[in-house]
Amino acid sequence: MNKDLTVGEPQSVLWKFSIPMFVSVIFQQLYNMADSVIAGKFAGEDALAAVGASYPITMIFMAIAVGSNIGCSVIISQYFGAKWYEKMKTAIYTTLIASVALSLLLTAAGLLGSRAMMAAINTPENIFADGALYLRIYIGGFVFLFLYNVATGIFNSMGDSRTPLYFLIGSSLGNIVLDLIFVAVFHWDVAGVAWATFIAQGIACVLALNALRKRLASIETEGKVELFSWNMLGRISRIAVPSILQQSFISVGNIFIQGLINSYGSSVIAGYSAAIKLNTFCITSITTLGNGTSSFAAQNLGAGLEERVRAGLRASVKLALVLAVPFFAAFFFGGRIMLSLFMNEGSTVAMETGMMFLRIVSPFYFVISIKLMVDGVLRGAGAMAAFMTATFTDLILRVVLAYIFSPLFGTLGIWLSWPVGWIVAAVLSVIFYKKGVWRNRSVTGGKEE
Repeated sequence: MNKDLTVGEPQSVLWKFSIPMFVSVIFQQLYNMADSVIAGKFAGEDALAAVGASYPITMIFMAIAVGSNIGCSVIISQYFGAKWYEKMKTAIYTTLIASVALSLLLTAAGLLGSRAMMAAINTPENIFADGALYLRIYIGGFVFLFLYNVATGIFNSMGDSRTPLYFLIGSSLGNIVLDLIFVAVFHWDVAGVAWATFIAQGIACVLALNALRKRLASIETEGKVELFSWNMLGRISRIAVPSILQQSFISVGNIFIQGLINSYGSSVIAGYSAAIKLNTFCITSITTLGNGTSSFAAQNLGAGLEERVRAGLRASVKLALVLAVPFFAAFFFGGRIMLSLFMNEGSTVAMETGMMFLRIVSPFYFVISIKLMVDGVLRGAGAMAAFMTATFTDLILRVVLAYIFSPLFGTLGIWLSWPVGWIVAAVLSVIFYKKGVWRNRSVTGGKEE
């Protein structure tokens, strides 16, 4: 059901809208983690390392899908908030057509360059073949991943965070079952992990697109709806391209860090792989709340309701800080138990590597929570220059400091770069918000067209 986020008490509206999104990301991260858990438990430490070594590359492809999701959702949210449904439908159809074309091009490029990308990040020889195999299968199903993420963003833009949840629950459970069958029963090892994700994501994509087709058919419009508009693509691109670049540069930065980590051997890679999966669980969960804030801000700015945006930000910060508490407690005090899900007994170096990372990074989840909520407002307003400046500062600091600190402190130096980047970037985001760069922003351009 579509939900108008411009009416009702802001905190209640935002929390009701965001909670299904948060539950969605829990299931999404559970099946992402299931890949590593099942690979580590049933195929061994090298299989865990192989999946982990390819992870930063797969995140580049995911980054493009997420950036496209952000670009279309901001525009669609503002049209939905302004009750301009003809333009909203044109934005949706244009996004879907462009997404199919872009995802197919990326799939072709990824399949041709998968081994070269694995070599570029110094993947150790003992896990190279498995890592490249996992990457090829993952990229083969990229079109499903891309379109599913875009469809999810469209549903959220119309205030519906429940429909994507239902598809994601089914996809997550299906992925875990297939992981167990392909790896534990059929012993397909890394290939089994990749094919499970491919199949589960493909089914979820088809179901989501069919539901979206029916939803759009139920929305009545008076004017003509264009199926594709170059002008609309330009508007979407003004948000999507910076978002894709932002997301992609983060992934490229992670590749540089992964290349640095790979030089320490497969045991350190396995420990980092497990720890970064847990860390990603937390960050993605909080980011999802930021995405909810973005949709809330975009709809209300489309309707000209700036004060509701401020109230929504206060509510989202409270929710994010509350959410950060259990993640911090679980990872800082119970990190060994959490990491043991991924590893068998005897993985001493891997365990100590993961523990060190989690204990250094997890206390700063409260800092990154504030940044991600403020970023939600900046992104929802289309203030992409401010949004990207804060994000790139975080990325550049983390990469540069990792390379400076690692010769001095080993892997400890790499982990220390995370808190520094987060703190500086959070300060920048808050400064941009306080300066009001998000105010009086609406990329719909008004109805005078």
